[in-house]
Amino acid sequence: MDLVNSLEGRLLFAVPKKGRLLQAALNLLEGADIQFKRENRLDIALVKNLPIALVFLPAADIPTFVGEGRVDLGITGYDQVQEHDAGVRAIARARRMSNEWSPKDEKPQGCDTIIDLGFGSCKLQVQVPAKGEYQTSKDLIGKNIGTSFVHLASEYFARLELEQEGIKVDSTASYAGRKLRTKIIELSGSVEAACALGVADGIVDLVESGETMKAAGLKAIDTVVETSAILIKSKAPSNPAMVDLIHARINGVITAQRYVLCQYNVPRAQLVEATKVTPGKRAPTVTSLEEDGWVAVSAMVEKKRIAPVMDDLTKVGATDILVLDIHNTRGS
Repeated sequence: MDLVNSLEGRLLFAVPKKGRLLQAALNLLEGADIQFKRENRLDIALVKNLPIALVFLPAADIPTFVGEGRVDLGITGYDQVQEHDAGVRAIARARRMSNEWSPKDEKPQGCDTIIDLGFGSCKLQVQVPAKGEYQTSKDLIGKNIGTSFVHLASEYFARLELEQEGIKVDSTASYAGRKLRTKIIELSGSVEAACALGVADGIVDLVESGETMKAAGLKAIDTVVETSAILIKSKAPSNPAMVDLIHARINGVITAQRYVLCQYNVPRAQLVEATKVTPGKRAPTVTSLEEDGWVAVSAMVEKKRIAPVMDDLTKVGATDILVLDIHNTRGS
């Protein structure tokens, strides 16, 4: 009861409780100086230095909690948000086809994507046995499909079935809840084993490196969704100012992870050529040196480009080139 009462006035921030996104999410929170201690067996942690409570939930449930306004912010996969939205569309279609629905039932629910967090990249792909008879997704129409992404798989095969019937498909339209000839089998784990065990003819599952897929004797034949971790917020957060603060902090951490600070000295005569190599995120900082005809330059450079940038700076006459890590930053 004490913990429940202590949530009063705190912004609720949902974080994956386990799985592929957990550690990267925790690293991001640490970089944003969100200080907390998670007690054993507790899925709620109070942040020490901000009026925030972290709620540890399955990644698949986070879009539901955020979408219904139960929590204000969440870190989850784009695939999970799309699966949740497809499920909402399926329920809405079913209610419209019954007598249970009326326009006043439509409530402003759902979540908004704030920022792509830059980790957890993978693809939700249609996979079949590598040595089997199926070569395209259309070969699977009317077959058994194993997946934990039931709603996305249903929409995907609904579009394929309509195309096979000669019906023009709108890529932006929803086909959730449509009756299918293809059987979608919901599996909660070990989806890649479904074909080998005879449960399914094909699967729809996440692929990161592809090693698990190959080890299971499968190959990808199409991509349903490309995904990565995202920060989402409810349509009506309890504390919009705190949401903006967390967004700014996390954005600063992400920017710091992408860039390094490159500093060097260069003859003023070569300054124009040098700054073409390091234009900076907005513009380079240029300072005169005590030695006539020389300047010092500082500029943010994408971390993945720094080696060729240093090579090019050397070619135009820059010296004393230093590369410094950026731990955090603010501003766009």
